[in-house]
Amino acid sequence: MADKRELLIIGGGLVGMTLALAAARKGFSSHVVDRADPAELTAEGFDGRASAISTASWNLFANIGLVEQLEPLGCPISSIAVSDAMRPGRIDFQPEPGDGSLGRMFANRTLRLALFEAARAEPLIAWHSSAEIVARERGEHSAAVTLADGARLEGALLVGAEGRGSPTREDAGIAVARWEYRHRAVIAGLSHSRPHDGVAWEVFYPAGPFALLPLRDDEQGRHRSALVWTVNEREAEGVLALGPRAFAAEAEKRMHGILGTVTVEGPRSSWPLGFHHTARITAPRLALVGDAAHGIHPIAGQGFNLGLRDVGALVEVLAEGRRLGLEPGDAQGLTRYETWRGLDSFMVALATDGLTRLFGIPGRAPSAVRRLGMAGVQRMPALKRWFMNEARGVSGDLPELLRG
Repeated sequence: MADKRELLIIGGGLVGMTLALAAARKGFSSHVVDRADPAELTAEGFDGRASAISTASWNLFANIGLVEQLEPLGCPISSIAVSDAMRPGRIDFQPEPGDGSLGRMFANRTLRLALFEAARAEPLIAWHSSAEIVARERGEHSAAVTLADGARLEGALLVGAEGRGSPTREDAGIAVARWEYRHRAVIAGLSHSRPHDGVAWEVFYPAGPFALLPLRDDEQGRHRSALVWTVNEREAEGVLALGPRAFAAEAEKRMHGILGTVTVEGPRSSWPLGFHHTARITAPRLALVGDAAHGIHPIAGQGFNLGLRDVGALVEVLAEGRRLGLEPGDAQGLTRYETWRGLDSFMVALATDGLTRLFGIPGRAPSAVRRLGMAGVQRMPALKRWFMNEARGVSGDLPELLRG
C-alpha cells in the first residue's frame, strides 16, 4: 500500500529541504526523497563550500524558525567590493542606515545541519535518505515514485529539486537550453592573517571572477574566508594539482594583499560552470525548483537565493490554492507558479550570463571602459541602491515568506 502525503519532493538538499520545512509551516505534509547519506553531507571538516544568504532569503529562514539556530553561526556581509583586476575604479556597495547587512555567509555544512535537524523534528516531513528511485509516475489525480527497496510513495504534487542534472525533469521531457562556459570554479577554504571586516570581494579577471567570501572566525580565532576561483577549463587540473603553499601563493597574487598571508584549509574541489534554463518549470502534477529549473553562473552568488524564491512562491501558491479549495497539484496553481517564477528567474540568469561575458573580454581598452562605467555607478547613489536591492533580493514581487 502506498504511503501518501501532499507533496513528493525529490531532492533533499538545501532547496528541497527548505521547501519541505516551509510547506510544513503552512500545514502541508511531504515525502522528501534523496540519494545522499546525510551523515556524509554533514561530516566534520571545512571544505570552503559556502552560500551567501540574501536579506530576503534570511527572512524566509526567519519565517520557518531557523534564525535562532543560524544567527550565531553566520558572518554578516558588511559591504561588497567589485573590482576589475584590482585596478582603480572599483564599486563599493554598503547598506544604508537601517538596512542591516547586505546578507550573511554560511558554510554549507552549517546550513545542512540546521535544516536536517529541523526536518527530523517535523512530523509533517517523511525523510527518505540514501534512497534510490526506480520509477516515477504522474497521473490525473496523483504522482508516485517507487524506491529500490520496493516502497511506493505518493503525493498530490511531485517536486523536482535534485539540482542541475534533475532526473525528474528529464523524465518529464522538459526541454532545457544550456551551454558551457568552459570554465571551472575552484573552491577552497582559506585562513588569513588580516581580518576581512565582513567585506565580500568580487574581483574580475579575464579568465573569470575571483570571489572572496567572508566567514566567521574559527574557535582558535583564525580569520576565514571561502574562495571561489574561476579558471579556464584547460588550466583547472594544474591549479588543483598545486600544493597547498603554491596554491596559497597564487591566490595571494590575485588578492593584492587585502587579506595578508593566506593558508589553505581542508580539501579543494571544483565543478564545471554552465548555464541552463528550462522551457517551463511545471507540467501536470509537477513543479521544478532551484537548479532543477535554472542553473546560473555563480558570479553574483544568486543561485541558491533564486531557488529560495522558487520555494517561497510555490508555498504561497499552494497555500492560496488550499484557501480556495484546490489541492496541491491543481493546474490553476501550477500555472500561477509558472507565471510568477518563469520571468524573474530568466532575467536573473540573463543578467549573470551577461556580466560573465562582459568582464571576460580581455585587453586594456575593454578594462578601461568597464572601470569607467563602474566609477560612474560608484558616484550615483540611486543606481547603487538599485543594485544593492537586487543583490539583497528585496525588489520585485516577493513571496510573503521572503518579506520582513
